[in-house]
Amino acid sequence: MRATEKSRILIIEDDAHIAEGLKLNLSLQGHEAAIADSGTEGLRLWKEYNPDMIVLDIMLPGLDGLAVLRHIRLEDEKLPVLILSAKGEPDDRIKGFSYGVDDYLAKPFRLEEFLLRIDRLLTRASWNRDRLTATGQEEPGEMQNYTFGGNTIDFTTLTAVCRQGTIRLTEQETRLLRIFIANRGKPLSRKTLLEVGWGYSGVITTRTVDNFIVRLRKYFEDDPQNPLYFRSIRSVGYRFDHP
Repeated sequence: MRATEKSRILIIEDDAHIAEGLKLNLSLQGHEAAIADSGTEGLRLWKEYNPDMIVLDIMLPGLDGLAVLRHIRLEDEKLPVLILSAKGEPDDRIKGFSYGVDDYLAKPFRLEEFLLRIDRLLTRASWNRDRLTATGQEEPGEMQNYTFGGNTIDFTTLTAVCRQGTIRLTEQETRLLRIFIANRGKPLSRKTLLEVGWGYSGVITTRTVDNFIVRLRKYFEDDPQNPLYFRSIRSVGYRFDHP
């Protein structure tokens, strides 16, 4: 879809005045827009609305914008995302770009600049699709396979070849594996795993994560009691170790 055609834009913003103003101005540019006022609602609408791009605030009730971004990037690396946030310091921008945002605009902002950035992101996305169509190539997807030790994960079929033979993975197991692989060597808290992997926020039981780790160790560790890959980090959470 070209930027000059009608695009679906999801606005994840808890300030109703800002959200409605953006929706109105995007509609005047010929686009459709939907609003989510929380991170959890944003993830739900992302699935249901199937937007062409997302405008995302960072400071949201419950699940914050960066957790929303990381969750989306586990499944879609190509969807244009523009962060629109009052947190505009260099460190905030660096964190946003490290998690996969395409553009970052600090509040307060000029409407003209916002609309130009929207148009540019949509145009660039359409160029990529046109280029792939012209060359007869398929649009590149997410990581399809990953091998560590004697294990191979096939993300297209949701299966794995491991010490138990060939097994079928659940969607949640696959999502957790993507998180660990994308952050290999980095400690991940249970809170982060719940927010990014499940889209959960608030106070919930950490046993949910622990039970899944037990399952992954059973699949992929030669000795689940002495794991080499899915390691526990005291007082933090877990870390996936693989060079």
